Amino acid sequence: MAERRRVLETSDGTSPRFGAVEWGLLAVTSITWGSSYLWIALGLESFAPGLIAWLRLALGAGTLALIKREDVAIARRDWSVITLIAVVGNAGPALAFAVAEQTLESSVVGMLTAAVPLATLVVALMLGNRSIRLVHAAGLLLGLIGVVMLSVDNVVGAKTGVAGIVYTMLAVFGYAVTANVIGPVVERYGAVAVILRAQVISVVLLTPSGLFALADSSFSWSAFIAIAILGVLGTGMARSVQAALVARAGAPRASVVGYLVPVVAAVLGVVFLDETMSSAEIAGLAIITIGAFLGTRKVRSVAA
Repeated sequence: MAERRRVLETSDGTSPRFGAVEWGLLAVTSITWGSSYLWIALGLESFAPGLIAWLRLALGAGTLALIKREDVAIARRDWSVITLIAVVGNAGPALAFAVAEQTLESSVVGMLTAAVPLATLVVALMLGNRSIRLVHAAGLLLGLIGVVMLSVDNVVGAKTGVAGIVYTMLAVFGYAVTANVIGPVVERYGAVAVILRAQVISVVLLTPSGLFALADSSFSWSAFIAIAILGVLGTGMARSVQAALVARAGAPRASVVGYLVPVVAAVLGVVFLDETMSSAEIAGLAIITIGAFLGTRKVRSVAA
């Protein structure tokens, strides 16, 4: 008799080793997400949070709908997982981050979001992941320390608010859950098919808040272009790439992207904005690099 699958299940990934393909997917996601908080901040200059959340998901879903693909039939039992992804991985965080940045500076939001890898590890263990090794946990912990060192100079004295912190941490938890449950369905149907359906559901869920937000919004091309970039690249393309990475590498190892995003943001600042880095920030970059290397090591083989 076939073993009955649980509604919520996680996956170790299809690739025990973190090879060139996995590093490539990780790089694409890190580079794309490195500027996400900047686009949100620019969007808030004209658009209310509810409208930003709706626009980025609508643009993301529209982009994925244009990608040529075979029609995939989703099993009834997997629609519950895709709906969960839509709520806690798409709609919830999209709205939460936009609201949070009204009372938090983007640098603070970025540092708080660095808790995603450790939260992902905890959820993975709760869902029965037995392939995680001590070296992965050590790598994720080092990465968090590195992010704090990299971000502390920008966070000290920055605008903060309790409500913003709460919204950000809710988004962190949603991302952690999504990272763990998305792998198995992506393995069955493909990243674009799963992300597209989840984002369409999210657009429907956020339509009321988007409509209400129109009254508190005004139009500007700078805000629209910022959200268009966020929606097409960060919400549509990058989420599909990250989903593919999770399916190949498993949630804990793929979550290392949470540590590389602030690295990308810092490097871009130095290259394009003539910003400088303190010795603590440089040390933070080195620690993050070591943490990323340890956190992506080969997983433990688990007997079937």
